[in-house]
Amino acid sequence: MQTLKDKVALVTGSSRGIGKAIARKFAMEGSDIIVNYRKAGGSSQTQAEELCKEIEKMGCRTRMVQADIALKNSVKNLFNEIRENFGRLDYLILNAAKAPFKPIEKLFERELRQLVETNYLGNIFCIQEALPLLEKTRGAIVFISSLGSRFYNPAYPLGSMKAAMESVVRDCAESLRVKQISVNAVCGGIVKTDSFKVLRQFWDGIEALPEELFVEPDEIADAVFFLCSSAGRGINGQTIVVDRGLSNSIYRSTV
Repeated sequence: MQTLKDKVALVTGSSRGIGKAIARKFAMEGSDIIVNYRKAGGSSQTQAEELCKEIEKMGCRTRMVQADIALKNSVKNLFNEIRENFGRLDYLILNAAKAPFKPIEKLFERELRQLVETNYLGNIFCIQEALPLLEKTRGAIVFISSLGSRFYNPAYPLGSMKAAMESVVRDCAESLRVKQISVNAVCGGIVKTDSFKVLRQFWDGIEALPEELFVEPDEIADAVFFLCSSAGRGINGQTIVVDRGLSNSIYRSTV
């Protein structure tokens, strides 16, 4: 039985990686999907088009919307598309992220601004625009975080923004309680997405970790679905760590 039939989900940055896995999972459960990608043309748009075709074959409605969440007007246009084509929104999944792999002390001003504008302001723009729709459906917001929010990762300034957004999750869970909108986060471990190919250039020995400690995108998607389903109704303002236990111990044998 499709548990999300007749629901509508927006997954930001859903043309690839974790976002794509989440969009696919929600479609499998019957939800209509807004597929969002940042830049027109190129591989992101191609992958978004392919995902939309896949979702349509599942019998769900979908719409592909190009929008850079760092730009407030772009976010407004994104939500205008949702209102005009779907008339409702049940789930806002904040997955989009963009940052260089570089130590914080070496970031240029433009890189610092991009870091904050995309990964902090952009998510808040989305929350603000989504509220009138989510209030009507008593919907849910789920932010996709990472272990960089609490542990040092080499050349990973995105972690500081993930940490800031986990605080936003806590605060919004309380401020939006009266509107009956739940707000949570899923903190993912090491996932072999496109960014992992770059991460391994900066993290010596990461590939020596046992294969069973690497997280699949579908495992993140399952946790997001749980938080949005009736099974997760008792959870609010929390960040659930999905890392196969990687962060349980400082000591980790590579043998």
